[in-house]
Amino acid sequence: MKHEQKTKKRIAMIGHKYIPSRDGGVEVVVSNLAPHLADAGYDVTCYNRTCRQFKKLRKEGTLPQEYRGVLLVWTPTVDRRGLAAMTSSVIASVMVSFRRCDLVHYHTEGPCVLCWLPKLFGKKIVITVHGLDHMRQKWGKLASAYIMRGEKTAVRHADSIIVLSEGVRTYFREKYGRETVLIPNGIDPEKTRAASEITERFGLSSRDYILFLGRLVPEKGVHYLIEAYRKLHTDKKLVIVGGTSDTDDYVRQLYALAEDSRSIIFTGFQQGAIVGEFYSNAYLYVLPSDLEGMPLSLLEAMNCGCCCVTSDIGECADVLGGSGFTFPRGNVEALRETLQDLCDHPEKAETKRCEARKVVASKYTWKEITAQTDALYRTLLDG
Repeated sequence: MKHEQKTKKRIAMIGHKYIPSRDGGVEVVVSNLAPHLADAGYDVTCYNRTCRQFKKLRKEGTLPQEYRGVLLVWTPTVDRRGLAAMTSSVIASVMVSFRRCDLVHYHTEGPCVLCWLPKLFGKKIVITVHGLDHMRQKWGKLASAYIMRGEKTAVRHADSIIVLSEGVRTYFREKYGRETVLIPNGIDPEKTRAASEITERFGLSSRDYILFLGRLVPEKGVHYLIEAYRKLHTDKKLVIVGGTSDTDDYVRQLYALAEDSRSIIFTGFQQGAIVGEFYSNAYLYVLPSDLEGMPLSLLEAMNCGCCCVTSDIGECADVLGGSGFTFPRGNVEALRETLQDLCDHPEKAETKRCEARKVVASKYTWKEITAQTDALYRTLLDG
């Protein structure tokens, strides 16, 4: 799959916040996909936002200009809610239009508003739709309208659109008559980690807690989980790992729901080795989402051998592949019953741990996902 140096193609990625990062699913994907493509022989540049993290790193003198063979360009950004993604992607689109580049790969729909410009300058355009962002509750009418404009621009101008699930594939076919390419997210094999830092910092032991790990946004359904947990008869703690994503009001609601419960632990945003510890030692991992693209956190949990419980939306159930448990979306009582059954019958949870790892290893490795992306690129660039 690796390209010869003389035929090396230049790829640009736009639409993420910054890499390397676990700030969101898109950032985790780009942090992995871009280096794997560099290993495959591409010259890859990622356009990072100059957000708060940029200012912190620059002040510390640790601002990276390269990551695992990927060139990092930090684009000027108005770091305000609703403006950061727009300003950084518009400026990055202008910048890449005047640079030597063969293909521009946009991530998410909103940043695609100006994808026609680099195409005008002869670049091939690929879009990855990580989820139907205009449906996310955190965005107001103006932001949702802007995201929809990006979606329609992508449909009109993209040489290829990548989707992560059959549900989104059907959406584009039925709404626009546009065919898409299904390439799911990937993950690298992960060894399970013993409880160490999670014990020192949060007093957690192996299998003594139920875990949610992800962005604290309404569509993730964390409020369902807290409501269901408070009705459980169990000595397991509930650990909620994640930070706000322009959703401070929602996070305050979650804290209010958990008020007076000493067994509900909010850890805030976490990254690094401790994330593997959280997954590896959880009794259950729960993802009660109303809306997903393809949940990378679910892949990570399965990869670490978690017994997983998710809502029954297709984007979650398809990833599980029968290796976990589902409940009807938004049904708090059904979620409570599922969790109670698994707390009362640990043998049921145990049987799913190995199954989850096998599903991930057979379908979702970054090696396979990179090969599929490489094949798509070569079809566009060499065709």
